Amino acid sequence: MKGGKSKANTSKKADSKLAVKKGVEKKPKKAVTKGKAGKDPNKPKRPPSAFFVFMEQFRKEFKEKNPSNKQVSVVGKAGGDKWKTLSQSEKAPYVAKAEKLKIEYQKKIKAYDAEEESKKEIASEDTSEKSKSEVSDDDEGSDGDDDEEDDD
Repeated sequence: MKGGKSKANTSKKADSKLAVKKGVEKKPKKAVTKGKAGKDPNKPKRPPSAFFVFMEQFRKEFKEKNPSNKQVSVVGKAGGDKWKTLSQSEKAPYVAKAEKLKIEYQKKIKAYDAEEESKKEIASEDTSEKSKSEVSDDDEGSDGDDDEEDDD
């Protein structure tokens, strides 16, 4: 019986400790909002892989053969199965087209990055010029204040 009473006493103590901790947890905490930066609509989109190049053509063919099908999942499943059955030589035109699109994308992204860098440099030059002018304005104002104090 003693063991039963001691367990009951410890559970009450634990419950009281938990109740205190629960009260502490209820305090509102400041939410840290570090959301993603907004997406730039001018940034070039990534090129499709060879599979997605294949799927563009496959969707057209599948719609012609099955005009009554409205389910996207059926088209995707059939396209995936067909892609798996293709040999390397059959996949080659899609892979080649995907490579061309990738090269074009790399050119576009280099141009985009260069443009973004120039925008950042211009913005940093503008802010540095502003800070320099503010500093020089402050220096001139403080000299005038010193002269007034000497006159008194």
